[in-house]
Amino acid sequence: MIQETIVTTQNSSGAAHIAPMGIHVNGDDFIILPFRPSTTLNNLLESKTAVFNYCDDVRVFAGCLTGRRDWPLKSAEIINGKVLCCALAHTEVEIVRIEDDPVRPKLFCKAVHTVNHAPFKGFNRAQYSVLEAAILISRLNRLPMEKIESEIDYLRIGLEKTAGDRELEAWGWLMAIIEKFKAKVKA
Repeated sequence: MIQETIVTTQNSSGAAHIAPMGIHVNGDDFIILPFRPSTTLNNLLESKTAVFNYCDDVRVFAGCLTGRRDWPLKSAEIINGKVLCCALAHTEVEIVRIEDDPVRPKLFCKAVHTVNHAPFKGFNRAQYSVLEAAILISRLNRLPMEKIESEIDYLRIGLEKTAGDRELEAWGWLMAIIEKFKAKVKA
């Protein structure tokens, strides 16, 4: 199973990095598969720790993909790391094993601490639409534009029926990135 989370890492200077990632979960095992090159991978290899933030504010997912990475953080409880202040829950992890790969290494982690901060009340269709659109944005250089536009058209249906202000804001950020990408390709 893959859980869509916000991963926070930090380097040896204490600079935090926030990134949306699909974390592979198999029982108590967590696997992170960051692409090379990435700040997340560099920080993980340096610190050997991360925080998985479970968050229902889809603006964080969309924001990280559109240059908005300045989200309030607080110190993790066990590891030397940071937790999103808006996280409903978080899990602090340590790397236990690495399977190296030139494109996408596998980082096997174990949980050392998990905390629930607030109840999760479920996603509405607009939140799902924003999450899926964010994933598409992360693949702009890998997928045909026709596929992306087709998927966006479908996702827009759920967005228009159920969105609140946060979802509409996040959607707008993502659509601006698509338009910017299309203009760049045409130029």
